[in-house]
Amino acid sequence: MMKKPVLAVPMGDPAGIGPEIVLKALAHGVHSKKATVIVLGDRSLLEKTASDCALGDPFTAVVSTDVACRQAITESQETILYDMPLVDLATFTYGEIDGMCGKAAYDAISAAVRLTQSHISDAVVTPPLHKESLRAAGVHSIGHTEILGELTGSPAPVTMFETLGLRIFFMTRHLSLRQACDVVTEERVYRSIKECYKLTQTSSFDQNLPFVVAALNPHGGEHGLFGDEEQMAIIPAIERARLEGMLVEGPVGADSVFHLAKIGRYRAVLSLYHDQGHIAAKTLDFDRTISVTWALPFLRTSVDHGTAFDIAGKGIASEVSMVEAIRVAIRYLLGKQTSF
Repeated sequence: MMKKPVLAVPMGDPAGIGPEIVLKALAHGVHSKKATVIVLGDRSLLEKTASDCALGDPFTAVVSTDVACRQAITESQETILYDMPLVDLATFTYGEIDGMCGKAAYDAISAAVRLTQSHISDAVVTPPLHKESLRAAGVHSIGHTEILGELTGSPAPVTMFETLGLRIFFMTRHLSLRQACDVVTEERVYRSIKECYKLTQTSSFDQNLPFVVAALNPHGGEHGLFGDEEQMAIIPAIERARLEGMLVEGPVGADSVFHLAKIGRYRAVLSLYHDQGHIAAKTLDFDRTISVTWALPFLRTSVDHGTAFDIAGKGIASEVSMVEAIRVAIRYLLGKQTSF
């Protein structure tokens, strides 16, 4: 019998909807009989969230040490709270930028990484962070991906979006559109193809399907009429990859490539800039767009929405993305190509 995967879930920014959606996702039972979930966070804060949002207590065990956590897993406890006293409720307020909350979120992430690198857990699943709260805590990384890269010594984590089976990798993300166009060089595109293609060579991807590169310009540039990046950089990069035995196609116009991947023509798409792929994924299903981070020592999946300070603590946040992030992590850890 295959070992059940173990997921480490930091609580997110306490002042946002992270704790609420984590509790709701656990109550949903998405992991039931499929995985063990360890939530890393402040017990008193989570109890307050549960009370304020009219939620029950989903935990079957509460621990405060790695030894006790291992024991709870051995005892087949399925929903474990790793209690970390991080929040002073006397000064806590929902929906406010707060260095205390930024530090609490960061410390919970750090603990999740420690558990995973210690082989207590197999993957990390994250709710949202607030960049300004992190900054107020003296954390200068701009988000989860950068924090995880620093904590694990991983120089170049790779982001992939998954939305209902559509997989999208990103050559660039947080650059202006002008900067993103400027870095479309043969070498950069080739390296991105090679890196992302390697990540798709697992049982979670259909090896019979080609990997595809999205075009940068309308209609793929029409042989230089609408830009020459395809002719000068993208096509030569694809040809180099093919010579090395990679099953790669493109460039295919961005107005059709994501649809073709969605219906099963391609195993994954390489998007050349942030919004090119984000718009496609989030239009298909905003709530079920999940961010998967590769090139870390472990798998990480995440919701792709913010902390929603305006509705925090009100019990109205949707847990759909958190449920999907847990589901996707379990599926990848079990090596499945399709959702359960």
